[in-house]
Amino acid sequence: MLKKQIDHDLLKRFEKGLDPRYPQKNTIPAKILGYGEMSTIFEIDQETQRGLAYKRMPIFHTQQEMDQYEQIYQEYNYLLNDEVGIHVPEFTSVRIAPEKGNLIIYNVQRKLPKESICNSLLHSLDQESMKSLMLAVLREFKKVWAFNKKSTGIEIGIDGQISNWAVKDYTSGKNLAGQNIELYYIDTSTPLYKKNGVEQLNPELFLRSAPSFLVWLVKWLFLEDVMTRYYDFHLVVVDLIANFYKEQRPGYIPLLIDTANTFFSREAKEFSVSPITLKEVRAYYREDAMIWRIYLAFRKVDRFIHNRILHKPYVYILPGKIKR
Repeated sequence: MLKKQIDHDLLKRFEKGLDPRYPQKNTIPAKILGYGEMSTIFEIDQETQRGLAYKRMPIFHTQQEMDQYEQIYQEYNYLLNDEVGIHVPEFTSVRIAPEKGNLIIYNVQRKLPKESICNSLLHSLDQESMKSLMLAVLREFKKVWAFNKKSTGIEIGIDGQISNWAVKDYTSGKNLAGQNIELYYIDTSTPLYKKNGVEQLNPELFLRSAPSFLVWLVKWLFLEDVMTRYYDFHLVVVDLIANFYKEQRPGYIPLLIDTANTFFSREAKEFSVSPITLKEVRAYYREDAMIWRIYLAFRKVDRFIHNRILHKPYVYILPGKIKR
């Protein structure tokens, strides 16, 4: 159903008219819904495309890389939805081959209401509702680690930041306190899973958006950490809580830590997850924020080198100033 709604010719024209430095000036109007390290999420302002979120991933060099990626993207969505029991929105993918630059895959999802996306939603929640939402996310994590514990050949990782979740069937102003909350997981474009200990996502794809002059350093210092942290229950929850600094809601953090530690000791005691401390969350966030500030600054330098010195296309769209 989703595939039939996509206008491939329109998407080709959209990509052809896209200037990554000024994406808002495309001849085909579109709204940016969000940014990732390798991707940008658009809603194309055409009647036929209403309700679709397009995640642009300009990171591929060959058709074989695209084949491999689409296969694991499909499988990761299947594993989460059908094997683990985490709901994912309806999805598909589309290929675009520009005249210049990298090959592109647009991952397409059924767009969910903005007010249901949890990083928007949390700004209107009281403490009890936030606690209920946190418990709902933790229970989704538990599904992943329960699957991993019983699985003999597949291990799933997950990036559980609050912006990657949406409340199912949410209506504005709905009270979440004490509710049995159902969630969607919306960040499936980085398929993190291993088969017999082998990471299925080509780690080199992570490096495509890195500053060209720093690829060796990122690979040496950070790649292994990025590729492994999402398989650690404790670190996934630390990352989730620390992200509330970025979301400008640090006042929730003591409540979230207490909720998580109680969850570990009661509902998830079979996984023996070590308790989280406020000191640990603060240190994690300070280091993470510093790394991404420096990383984004160097990406802007890399864009300048590509555009102004080498006169080559810079295919990535960089976010503006990010509050941290």
